[in-house]
Amino acid sequence: MNETTYRLPYFDLAIAALFLCAMVLIGLFTVRRPVRTMEGYFLGNRQLPWYALGISNASGMFDVSGTIWLISMMFVYGFKSVWFPWVWPVFNQIFLMVYLSKWVRRSEALTGADWIDFRFGNSKGATLSRLTVVLFSLLSVIGYLAYGFKGMGVFVSSLSPFRFFENPAHNEVAYIAILSILTALYIIRGGLFSVVYTELLQYSLLAVCSLAIGVWAFLRVSPDMIAQRVPDGWFSIGFGWTMDLDWSGILEAANRNIATDGFSMFTMVFTMMIIKGVLVSSAGPGPGYDLQRLLAAKTPEDASKVSFWVNVVLFLPRYALIAGITALALIYYLPEMQRLGGQTDIDKILPYVATRYLPSGLMGLMLAALLGAYMSNLAATIHAAPAYVAHDLYKKHIRPDASPEASVRVGQLATLAVLLLGFIGSFWVKSINTATQWIVAALYGGYTAANLLKWYWWRFNAYGYFWGMLAGIAASVLMPILAPSMSSLDAFPLILAASVFGCFTASFLTPVDDVAVLKHFYKTVRPWGFWKPIAEKVMAENPDFQPNQAFKRDIANIFVGIIWQTALILLPMYLVFHHWWESAVIAMTVLGTSAFLKRNWWDPLQRESQIKASPAIKSTETVAPPFPELEESPTPINVK
Repeated sequence: MNETTYRLPYFDLAIAALFLCAMVLIGLFTVRRPVRTMEGYFLGNRQLPWYALGISNASGMFDVSGTIWLISMMFVYGFKSVWFPWVWPVFNQIFLMVYLSKWVRRSEALTGADWIDFRFGNSKGATLSRLTVVLFSLLSVIGYLAYGFKGMGVFVSSLSPFRFFENPAHNEVAYIAILSILTALYIIRGGLFSVVYTELLQYSLLAVCSLAIGVWAFLRVSPDMIAQRVPDGWFSIGFGWTMDLDWSGILEAANRNIATDGFSMFTMVFTMMIIKGVLVSSAGPGPGYDLQRLLAAKTPEDASKVSFWVNVVLFLPRYALIAGITALALIYYLPEMQRLGGQTDIDKILPYVATRYLPSGLMGLMLAALLGAYMSNLAATIHAAPAYVAHDLYKKHIRPDASPEASVRVGQLATLAVLLLGFIGSFWVKSINTATQWIVAALYGGYTAANLLKWYWWRFNAYGYFWGMLAGIAASVLMPILAPSMSSLDAFPLILAASVFGCFTASFLTPVDDVAVLKHFYKTVRPWGFWKPIAEKVMAENPDFQPNQAFKRDIANIFVGIIWQTALILLPMYLVFHHWWESAVIAMTVLGTSAFLKRNWWDPLQRESQIKASPAIKSTETVAPPFPELEESPTPINVK
C-alpha cells in the first residue's frame, strides 16, 4: 500500500469529527448574544486576561503548514534547522516581550491603521498612510490564508477515506471549504471572545497530543538507530561557510532539497536572516492577529506578558511534536523514501508517519489537534483583517456616521470576503516553502523600513510612511514577476532599499508633522530613540517628565531572551533523541536565562504596573540613555 492511498481508520476519524463539532458549538455559545460594538467584537472590550490572550496567540501560531515545513526542515537539516524559524523571525516575540508590546498597547488604538492617527495625526499624509496599512493587512492575510490552505488541504485529503471528486486537488479544495465554513460560523457570531475561548481548548488538545507524540517517539527510537540513518553533523547546531551536510548514499532527494532551498551557503543566509530579523523585529508586529492580541490586553504591562507567555506555551509542545515525527520518519519512512527515489515528497512526512506509526486513538487525537491548529490559525488570521475594512475604510471614509452595529455587520461580511480571497489565492501557491519565503521575506521587506522608523525617529512623517510603504509593497509584489529565479531572502535587501528610499526622500521633501501630535505620541508611548527635539519641548512643558532611559537594559534583555527562546526550542528536540548531555546543558541555560529575565525584565515590569502615576509624567525605565545625543534639526517647527 503506497502513501497516497492509505486512509485513517473510522475510529480515529470519529474522534476528529467529535472534536470539530465541539469546537463549533463552543464557539457559537461562548457569547450568548452577539457583540454590538467594534471594541467588543474585535478586542473583547479589552477584558480578556493576558494568559488567555497569550495561549490564543500561540494557538494561532501553531499552524499546520508551518508545522509541516518545520518537520521537513528538521528531517533534512537536523538540529541546524533550529535557525530556520529566524527567517520569520521567530525572535520577534522577544522584542515584543521586552518593550514593543507595551509601546503598542499605550496607543489605545483599535487597529494598526487606527494607530497611524495616533502617530501622525489626521493630515492628508496620515490618511494615505492609513490606506497603505489596510492594503498591507489584506495582502498579508490573504497570503497567510493561501499558505495555510495549501498545507491543510494536502494533509486532510491524504487521510480521509471520503472522496468528493476523483481529482485529488479538487478533494483538497472541498475539505478546506468545509473546515473554513465551520470556523467562520463562530468567528462571525462572537468575535474575539469566541476566537480566544475556542483557542484555549484547541491549544490544550494540541499541547497534550504534541507531548504524547514526543514521548511515543522517545520510547520507540534510540540514538544508535538514528545515527545510522543521518549524515555526519545532523545532530549539531553549528555550521561552517556551507551547510556541511551530505546525504549521499542515504537519500539523494535530501541533497536536492538542500540545493533547491538555497541554504547551501548557510553562513551568508544566516547573516541575512539575522540582519533581516533584527530589522523586522524592531519594526513591531504586523497588522495581524499578533497586534490584535496586544491591543486587546487590559494594560501595557499585560501586553508584554502576552508576548512572554507565547514563548513559554508555544515552543516546548510544538518542538516535541516536530522532533517526535522526525524521529519516527527517520526510522520508518526513510526506507520508503529511498525506494521512491526522485518521487519523494518531504512535505508528506507528517501524514505518512501519523497514519502508520502512531497507535489508534493517538492518531485520532493528533488529527483532531491539527484540525484545531488549522481552525485556530484560520480564526486568528481572518478575524484580524476585517477590522481594517470595517473601522479604517467603512467607518472613516464611507460612512463616518455609521452605528456600531452597522460597522460590526460590515466586519462580519468582510470576514467572508477575506476568507474567499485567501481561498482563491491558494490556487497560485506552488509549495509551502514558496509561500513561506514570499510572506516572511518579500512582503515583510516592504513593511520593515516604514514601521521601523515610526518608533525611533521624530522627523519621520506621514508622507514618508506612505511612500515607504507603497514602494515596499510594490517591490514585494513585482519582484517575483521581474526576477522569478531570485529567492525571496535574496530579494529582501532590494525590497528594503526601495522602501528606505521612499521613506527618507518623502520625509525630507515634506514638512514636519504637527508637533502637538508628536508630543502627545512621545509622552504617551515614551519610546527611546532619536526624539531629542520633541523630548526637550515635552520637558519644557512638564519639568517632571523623565525620558525613557531603558535602552541598555532592553538590549541586554533581548540578547538574553533570544538565548532563552532558542534553548526552549532545543530542549524537547534533544530529549526526544536521548541526548542527555546536551539536554542537561540546555536545561541549565533555560534556568540561567530565566533567572536573569526575572530580575532584569519581569521585576521592573511588575514595579511599573504598580505605579499609578500618569505615564506621561512618571517613568520607571531608568537605565542608561538610549542613543548618542541627537542635534536639533535645522528644519523649522511651528508649534501650535
